[in-house]
Amino acid sequence: MTVDVIKSKLLGDIAHGFLGRVGGVSTGIYAGLNCSLGSDDVRDNVIENRRRAVAAVMPGAALARVYQIHSPDVVTVTGPIDQDDPPKADALVTDRPNILLAVQTADCVPVLFADRQAGVVGAAHSGWKGAFTGVNENTILAMEALGAQRERIACAIGPCIAQKSYEVDSGFFERFADANPENARFFRDGKAGHYQFDIEGYVAARLAAAGITTVECIGQDTYSQPDRFFSYRRSCHRSEPGYGGQMSLIGLRSNDGG
Repeated sequence: MTVDVIKSKLLGDIAHGFLGRVGGVSTGIYAGLNCSLGSDDVRDNVIENRRRAVAAVMPGAALARVYQIHSPDVVTVTGPIDQDDPPKADALVTDRPNILLAVQTADCVPVLFADRQAGVVGAAHSGWKGAFTGVNENTILAMEALGAQRERIACAIGPCIAQKSYEVDSGFFERFADANPENARFFRDGKAGHYQFDIEGYVAARLAAAGITTVECIGQDTYSQPDRFFSYRRSCHRSEPGYGGQMSLIGLRSNDGG
């Protein structure tokens, strides 16, 4: 089965893609294109899935990933990264060709960035903690350090858990409302003492506030589409012993920008 690659119109012909679980070799609860080495999936299957992911987006590219820790930290990639000992961070940027930046998600928000004119790209794993503490803003700063200009940066927000599927408690709501009362607009009432959080809208608003004028929301809910996406929350609700993760990828070909 062919790998499912979701593309952004805004990112155009920059090599990129938001991948789901379709097109991989894993089985059982990890069935499909599970790219998570942190899962209990068969390691060789994950390695093959990652190979297929790269081949579907930019064949022959070197995969660059980080060990994600829900932080605001960004790595500037200048060459190959040891896949078994990646740096701890939650975003990557590069101006080097033939490197495919990868972030892995299973409900959190993947954000891909590109300044085509400067020849600089970025990828961020933007869970609520990373988004709240500035991972996307830090990705923009790291891109600017490589020559990007934020008024030229286009961003695409990939598949993530949708508001209808993302229930949080009052303490979670208060954390965001206390930081900025305007954040209340990203929450709607749920059951007693709970709210439904629009993390996609929150990330988009943070990008806009940071000066990014071109943002595309893919608008795909990972939780409610079990045949298409992995979902940490869905796996928890099903009492499954583990969960897989999908990758989002972006890179520069040798003739892109610069």
